[in-house]
Amino acid sequence: MMNRKYSLSLVLGMTFVSLLLAIMLISLFYTPHAVNVMKIADRLQGPSWNHWLGTDNFGRDVLSRVMVGAQTAFMVGAVSVGIGLTGGLIIGTLAGYAGKWLDELLMRGTDALLAFPGILIALLLVTIYQPSMFQTMLAIGILSIPSFARVIRSGVLQHREAEYVKAARGIGAGHMNIIFIQILPNIASSIVTTAALSFSTAILVEAALSYLGLGVQPPDPSWGRMLNESQSFLGKAPWFTLAPGLVITLTVLGFNLLSDGVRDVRDKRG
Repeated sequence: MMNRKYSLSLVLGMTFVSLLLAIMLISLFYTPHAVNVMKIADRLQGPSWNHWLGTDNFGRDVLSRVMVGAQTAFMVGAVSVGIGLTGGLIIGTLAGYAGKWLDELLMRGTDALLAFPGILIALLLVTIYQPSMFQTMLAIGILSIPSFARVIRSGVLQHREAEYVKAARGIGAGHMNIIFIQILPNIASSIVTTAALSFSTAILVEAALSYLGLGVQPPDPSWGRMLNESQSFLGKAPWFTLAPGLVITLTVLGFNLLSDGVRDVRDKRG
C-alpha cells in the first residue's frame, strides 16, 4: 500500500509537471490569440469556443495569456534553481568537505540568511533596483542558496568517510574526483528533491511579487499579475481569476508531489 502511494505521488507529480511543460513549449510556437492585443469590445466575455477561458478586462484571451505566463513561471523557476544550486553547491561542498572553521563560517552565514523571511528579502532586493524579471530571478535564486547548501553539506559529511571514498583516496584520486565523481552522484536524489521544492517556491514567490507589481512588468503575462488584475472582477468574471489561480496551484502541487515521489523512491532504495 505504501509503495503504491509513493508511486502515485511520483506519477501524479510527473503528469502535472509534464502537462504544464507541454503547454509552455506549445506557447513558444502557438497561442489561440495574440497575448497583448486589446479588444475592448470583447472585454470580460465568458468561456466560449472562441475564447476557451474567456477574456480579461482588456478583451485579451485568458488562455493565451495563461499559456505564455507558463514561460515566465518556468524561466523564473529554472534560473532561480540554477542560481541556488550553483551557490549551494559551492558553499555546501566546501563546508562539508573542508570542515572545521570553514564549515562553521559558511553555515553561520547561511543560518543568518535563513533567519530573515524569504519574501521580505525578495521584496527588498527587487525594490532597491528597477522591478524586472532578471531582478526577480536573482532575488529568488539567492533565497534558495541556503536550502541547497544545507542539503549538500549534509550529504558530503555523510559520505566523505565512506569506504568507497577511502578506497578512491587509496588509489590516488584527487579532491575534485572524490567530490564530483564519488560523492555528489550518491546524493543526487536529495539534490533533485530540493530542486523540485525550490522550483515550486520560486513560482509562488514570483507570483506574489508580480501580484504586488514588483515582478514581471506589463504587458508581459504573469500568473501573479493576472490574479492582481482580476481581483476587481471576481464576482463578474470568475474565470479571469480561476484560470491563473488554478495553474499556479497545479504547478506548485506537481513539483511538490514530484519532490515527495523522488524522496520516497530514495528512501525505499536506502
